[in-house]
Amino acid sequence: MTTPTTPTTPTATTATTATTATTTPVTPAGTPDVLAAVRAGHTLRLPALVAPLDRARRRDLLAALKELRGDLRASGWDRWDERVRVSPALLVAGAACQTGAAAAASWIGGRDMRLRGRVPVRELVEVLEDRTPRWLGDLAHRLAARASTARDDYPLVRELVRRAGCPMPTADGCVDGWATEAWTERGRLTDVLRRDPHLTAFAPRLFETPEPVASLAAHHEPGAPEQWPGALAALAAEGRLDRAVLLDACTARLLRGGPVLQLKPYRAVLESLRPTPEEERERTADWIALTADAPSPVAGQAQEVLARLAAAGQLAPARLAEMSAGVFFRPEKKLVRAQLTLLGRALARDPGTASVLLPVLGEAFGHPDTDVQERALKLAAAHLGDDGDLRARLAGLAHLLSPVHRARAVALLGADAAPAEEPGPYEEILPPLLPPAPLGPSPASVEETVELVAAVVNARVAPVEEFERALDGLVRHAHRDRAALAAALRPALADRYWLDPARRHYYTDDLPGLEHVAAAVLDARPSGPKPEALVTWRSDCHHADAAAARHARVVEAARGVVDGSLPFLLSTPTLTSGSLDPDALVSRLAEYARTGTRPGPVDFAQALFRVRRDASALPGAAALGTPEGERLAAWLGESGRPAAVTRRAGGVGFHGRDTLDRHLLDTGERAAAAAEFPPAFRALAAAREGAGRCWDAGDPDVLIAMLPEDRDTLAAWSLARVTSCALDDERGGTDMLPGLAAAGPAGPAGPALHLAVATGLGARHADDRLRSVDALLTLAGRRELDTALLGADLCELLEMGTVKPGRLADALRTAAATGAHATVWAVLSGVLPVLLTGSGDPRGTGELVETAAECAEQSRAVAEPLAGLEAVAARPGRSRLVTQAARLRDALRRNREAAATAVAPG
Repeated sequence: MTTPTTPTTPTATTATTATTATTTPVTPAGTPDVLAAVRAGHTLRLPALVAPLDRARRRDLLAALKELRGDLRASGWDRWDERVRVSPALLVAGAACQTGAAAAASWIGGRDMRLRGRVPVRELVEVLEDRTPRWLGDLAHRLAARASTARDDYPLVRELVRRAGCPMPTADGCVDGWATEAWTERGRLTDVLRRDPHLTAFAPRLFETPEPVASLAAHHEPGAPEQWPGALAALAAEGRLDRAVLLDACTARLLRGGPVLQLKPYRAVLESLRPTPEEERERTADWIALTADAPSPVAGQAQEVLARLAAAGQLAPARLAEMSAGVFFRPEKKLVRAQLTLLGRALARDPGTASVLLPVLGEAFGHPDTDVQERALKLAAAHLGDDGDLRARLAGLAHLLSPVHRARAVALLGADAAPAEEPGPYEEILPPLLPPAPLGPSPASVEETVELVAAVVNARVAPVEEFERALDGLVRHAHRDRAALAAALRPALADRYWLDPARRHYYTDDLPGLEHVAAAVLDARPSGPKPEALVTWRSDCHHADAAAARHARVVEAARGVVDGSLPFLLSTPTLTSGSLDPDALVSRLAEYARTGTRPGPVDFAQALFRVRRDASALPGAAALGTPEGERLAAWLGESGRPAAVTRRAGGVGFHGRDTLDRHLLDTGERAAAAAEFPPAFRALAAAREGAGRCWDAGDPDVLIAMLPEDRDTLAAWSLARVTSCALDDERGGTDMLPGLAAAGPAGPAGPALHLAVATGLGARHADDRLRSVDALLTLAGRRELDTALLGADLCELLEMGTVKPGRLADALRTAAATGAHATVWAVLSGVLPVLLTGSGDPRGTGELVETAAECAEQSRAVAEPLAGLEAVAARPGRSRLVTQAARLRDALRRNREAAATAVAPG
């Protein structure tokens, strides 16, 4: 900033110096009192101090204020109290010095000057009162357009609009601010809104924001007269709001869709408005669209409206058919059954509408619920009559019916309802068996290394393959020319705090991950405790031990960078899964031996944990003639075998109580690793008891890449988190399962992985169940799934109560929907006998039997009747369990008869 030519008086200089504790920017003439007030946080004094300043002095003052603002923004936590004190005054003074509305809006909208929440409205209006109405209106609209601050700035915008006499801006943020102000103002909400001059502008906008405004979302009980729905309905009844506009806005917002909770306020407003029959009839097209596409509660509400219109004769048969076609495509059985009832009543009132209404029943023939299919057939049988064309149309859609109803369809609709041709052999659809992708080569140049390192350091979660390539690239290029690497790396990491000597004290421990090695390249590591002190708190689960081992690896790599002892890393994987080809490791050890390089103990330990245990590489390892070669040869033999996993019941639940509703898996010691590995990796080889609760977490791919060949061990360690997803309402505990299923050798998956997948199939939340389904399908596609073992595990889990039948049915139904009907049937055929022969019928058993029946029909499974199936199918009543048991029994019988016919002579 240029020093002003007007000399500063000694008194002014003294005052300015006294009020500046940490910074002393140059003070323009005539402004010391303003700056002193700003630094002292005296916001109330500013309007009077700024008013006498002319344009030139305001321009000079603005330069000083910008300098002060920049100084405060660059300051640390030690000046936080000063920033909070100064920010409101700085905002007011700076706004007064701006000449353009755009610049003023940008200054007022700055988040760094809103540390006390809302802006000081009264003082801002006072310092801006000399501006023209057009300027004030421009500022109001610009502030309203700032999405991040418009809600908080509504009081200021309202006052600026009042003074400017311009239209009120109704951006989304302003709508939110208006509603919040109305709710928090003293008095009944209805009275507050009556007095509001902007009511008609804002009320329709309540229904147009992407999400419900905060006040409406929090206060929308339809029965409460002084919450938003009741207030809007009362004002519409008084004529202050256009009732038709509100109704149209409600239905339009519901048609836009969204989560059920977001739509709840708009449903409440619609309920409070209580549309008349005529108003409901005028919006028939909207109700029909809602029944087809809206979330279930909204669709049910629209269905009730249309049912009233149909009962009153206000819904034409063609519109009812249109509505039914949309509803029959929905999966919700309650809605579909209600629609069939509605069709039945319409046909009973006017049998002449059969030609219009009955053809739509063909859409219900393809519904996944066989009970819906049966009801549709009964409805057709009751009203079909002698209409041959209508019978032919329905017969053409009969192939959509489940096989259990096809015989009845043929009896009702004629021979045309039979399948046109026999289906071909069943083909299972499973994920393709894809080999793991090879890891890309290490960066060939310094520039490529720097680019990759910067990407990994700045990423929130970097892929394992990028981290490994970047780490190996740092080690390789630091060994070749550390000075050149450092010169290129420093600008790329210039924003890292540990490169700033003034800021390093904020972090006294060693840096995590790749930054530790990068800091070693740049000689910029902060001083602090020993590297092993990074993990200061340790739980008793495997995540803490894995974190310590990962950190020990980068610490060793950093030391190798400093002393130049490592030409490259032994442990860099050759596959993106983290696995290391044994022949590649033999070649790397041979290069180390040729150059006389001593392997890093941690690096070599990680290499052994990653190496694929292929005995064909054992002779090459033994031929190296080095201690590491001998250890590799032993590891490829017996000493590298994973630890044994043993199962027991018991543990500690989410709230710390002992429970017997979960399995625990203990892993034994890997003696060779515990004796020969460095301390950081010995913990991963030590015996470990299955924990009742796993408190840590992390990127599952990182953990799998540490032990990619020991997936049963990892599954055993992960079982506690997976079980918590089923019993303790935890989320995300199954994130390890898809990666475990895809990693490892081509051999069969172990019992621990099967048990973890079985437990995950009963997780409480759908996203956790979906990950378990992915793991199941991946194992099946790799031909590693033991369906008998998985079924036996599920039987135990169902008996213990760890897995609930309803959740399991949802997971297996999802798996079957991908085309894995035979796989799911093979699993369920081992599970159902336990449920069908038990003393009770757990909730969800009928859904499991329904899934089994669907899979048996689709895969044409040939099997003897399951134990207990005949007895359940013969029970009286029409419960889902009984009807689906009969369906499964009949499907198995048909499949056996078809198989016998296919192999009969002639």
